[in-house]
Amino acid sequence: MTVQEQVYGFYIPTVTLMGIGSYKEIGNQVNTLGGKKPFICTDKGIVAAGIAQQVADVIKSDCGVDAVIYDNTHANPTDNNVHEGLKVFQDKKCDLIISLGGGSAHDCGKGIGIVASNGGNIGDYEGVDQSTKPMPPFIAVNTTAGTASEMTRFCIITDTSRKVKMAIVDWRVTPNVAIDDPLLMVGMPPALTAATGMDALTHAVEAYVSTAATPVTDACALKGIELVSQYLRAAVANGEDMEARDRMCYAQYLAGMAFNNASLGHVHAMAHQLGGFYDLPHGVCNAILLPHVSRFNLIAKMSRFADIAVAMGENIDGLSIRDAADVAIEAIQTLSTDIGIPSGLAALGVKEKDLQIMAENAQKDACGLTNPRCPNLEEVIGIYKNAL
Repeated sequence: MTVQEQVYGFYIPTVTLMGIGSYKEIGNQVNTLGGKKPFICTDKGIVAAGIAQQVADVIKSDCGVDAVIYDNTHANPTDNNVHEGLKVFQDKKCDLIISLGGGSAHDCGKGIGIVASNGGNIGDYEGVDQSTKPMPPFIAVNTTAGTASEMTRFCIITDTSRKVKMAIVDWRVTPNVAIDDPLLMVGMPPALTAATGMDALTHAVEAYVSTAATPVTDACALKGIELVSQYLRAAVANGEDMEARDRMCYAQYLAGMAFNNASLGHVHAMAHQLGGFYDLPHGVCNAILLPHVSRFNLIAKMSRFADIAVAMGENIDGLSIRDAADVAIEAIQTLSTDIGIPSGLAALGVKEKDLQIMAENAQKDACGLTNPRCPNLEEVIGIYKNAL
């Protein structure tokens, strides 16, 4: 292959159902995929809210089968979490996985599925396309508007021995069916709505400035940025604003389409270390880091940051490309402040003494491979320090 030739893939679920009431179609999808013993991978919060039973009741009514509910998914799912869930899946002789929740439930479900089919330990699949066998049939039902894990080939699992988030990027973990129903998101508290929404914005921004961006991912990313900018504040202000909830479903899905195919950058490479080391919420870490990494990346993709300013609704008439790019970063920071994201990592308990080891691990994270500018170790440490 010559230097000029390059092949780009585009990965999405086979079927995606969106809109108010779409979760009620899950029984039809279980039947279509031939599931006789569905396994629901979720967390205790979803169970306490009654959502898990709600979904199980639809399956029972439409399919005549009882679902097994595993509710011990952690906020940052771990290798131990995956193998515990796998034992339940195997002991109960389940044949179809339903992940129900936000990114943590989806990632845990993906981890369970990949090991169920391929054997070994979840750590064996760290990296890109390390599996060789397809997962069991997989339906991802989303309850947050941010991670887009319900439709991606990304699976992030914490290695408890190393305190590192493993990035598993494998087309085989892409769900067969994704369901995004804003009805299941109404109960999200404002802080979670804010964090997941900023996660979606980070996905779109990083995908747009990625070295692997294409015209297809650009279109998804810019529309995702536009929708987040228009509707996230409203969704945080009033969780029952169904228009805002619905549009945030589309925003995070579009952002997912973008980064699932163009990949990400150093915001995620660095945020993964904060999650693995301190068990911090991923969306909040992304939100705090995004303006700082963007400033570092600005000289590499100045015109693209100017495009982001326009997508965020900013007026850049008469401005130079540089000034317009600066407006984009200011707009990101303003949105973050408006919805109550903490101003810095120190507010989350991050210590300067830990920055060296986290920076070293960030330099090994696969997400950094498509960052538009290549930071050295000291520069990554400096970004962390600026974000404190």
